[in-house]
Amino acid sequence: MKTRTLLLLSVVCGLAVLLAGTIQLLRLAGQDESSTLAIGEQGQAGDAVVVVDDYSENATRAVVTVTLSGVDDPDGIDGIDGFDGFALANVAAVVPPLAEGTEACTALTRQTTTCTLTFATEGFEGSSRQLVFRRADEQVRWKLK
Repeated sequence: MKTRTLLLLSVVCGLAVLLAGTIQLLRLAGQDESSTLAIGEQGQAGDAVVVVDDYSENATRAVVTVTLSGVDDPDGIDGIDGFDGFALANVAAVVPPLAEGTEACTALTRQTTTCTLTFATEGFEGSSRQLVFRRADEQVRWKLK
């Protein structure tokens, strides 16, 4: 092939890459922003409404106070890996809540209730923490720390 032909082919390839990049940028620009909520904000997943009221952590445990309402479900609290319920997440681990304390969350009810979720934080790296709630193929996240 001649040098002129190769130069024209390289320009055409460059324009094709530029066009593909522009199309991908337009696709990404149309996506919704992250739905991570802050402490005190209300989230809804499926038929359950959750408000994260408070968060505290010590060397081995993290405690999240939440207000729940919306539906009667005795098994709607504990969950991980695709199941409905709560989990605490960071870069290194995702853990389900422990059943600890007299005010521990045990079920979802229609009546508004305030309860606590306790999580073991052993094996967690860094300082970031997110509470994840999944229900009916929907997910809500709160940035705790």
